[in-house]
Amino acid sequence: MSDTLIQNTTAFFEKSFGNSPQKTVLSPGRINIIGEHIDYNDGYVLPAAIDKVICFTFAKNNSTTSKIIALDLNEEFEVDLTKEIQLSEITWTNYILGVLKQLQDNGFSFEGFNCVFSSTIPVGSGLSSSAALECGMIFGVAALFDLTIKKVDIALMGQKAEHWVGINCGIMDQFSSVHGIENKVIKLDCNTLEFEYHDANFKDYSLMLMDSNVKHSLFTSEYNTRRMECEEGFSFIKSHFPEIKSFKDCSEQQLLSLQDKMNPIIFKRVHFVVKEINRVQKACEALDSGNIELLGALLFETHNGLSQEYEVSCAELDMLVATAKADDTIIGSRLMGGGFGGCTLNLIKKGSENEVKNKFSNLYLNTFGIELKFYDVKISNGTILI
Repeated sequence: MSDTLIQNTTAFFEKSFGNSPQKTVLSPGRINIIGEHIDYNDGYVLPAAIDKVICFTFAKNNSTTSKIIALDLNEEFEVDLTKEIQLSEITWTNYILGVLKQLQDNGFSFEGFNCVFSSTIPVGSGLSSSAALECGMIFGVAALFDLTIKKVDIALMGQKAEHWVGINCGIMDQFSSVHGIENKVIKLDCNTLEFEYHDANFKDYSLMLMDSNVKHSLFTSEYNTRRMECEEGFSFIKSHFPEIKSFKDCSEQQLLSLQDKMNPIIFKRVHFVVKEINRVQKACEALDSGNIELLGALLFETHNGLSQEYEVSCAELDMLVATAKADDTIIGSRLMGGGFGGCTLNLIKKGSENEVKNKFSNLYLNTFGIELKFYDVKISNGTILI
């Protein structure tokens, strides 16, 4: 799939600009096995880069203006690099403007360039196409103009660019897009940015995403509300246990001792966070020991917490996971991403994928009148120059 994507993107670049690209970059989307809503709560997450990518082609144009073409959208824009970079009314361009601004603000010198990009990452499905866009753009500009930028700094600049756009995301998406390794998951400490790789051998099971094809409008407001609720909850915990520096230091027993004193909604939010951080540790142990059935059980637990305690699920996602739980060929399922729509992540017995797709698509269409989409994913490398 990547070969065709590279060929098509390169051909469009040559047609648009009359010359061949000097640099080509692949930047992947990501999944998060477990550790949902934990990246902004300074805990552990377990993401991985996947084989759905954005392909970028770049060449210098010997001017002070950059022209960027989004092939899939059939849209383009130009930016004068000598002028102050400001937010645009066209949403997708802001992610690119944001990283160019980050490069300038961090003292990196570069000139005008042309770029065409095209993607196999489904937009709006929770696979972090925005992080892939940010990190791939920084990676490509760095390669084109011989800028030395560490991987972690590419991730941090991508995150700051997204903040500039107005999405107060954690570091996980950008970090995994840059640091991914084929067949490895990344256990990342979102506070210290320390990380370690664990083998992602799912043995007799494959990873499948089911895209609910819904995105409820609650997402942005509720996402920011959850952040505030967790900050409030952590402050309350710390006022009673001053030695606790982050949620990672808080045991469930300590939290339960405060339950009667806490706002019940705040308690539910932080109870999920503390348990989810613990599940990440258990998931790593399950992968290390090859106990994929335990990993699957942890996914079901996570979904229950996201639905009942963190309250970021919706009827469509809950139906998909409940149906998965009743299916003997699926050992684990949960909503993945921010919630209120997007995808479920599923561990499915190899060989039963087509049967599962037929069953779920019919049931989902009959229940909600919406077409269910499926993405078979493999764990792949992070952003690379090819």
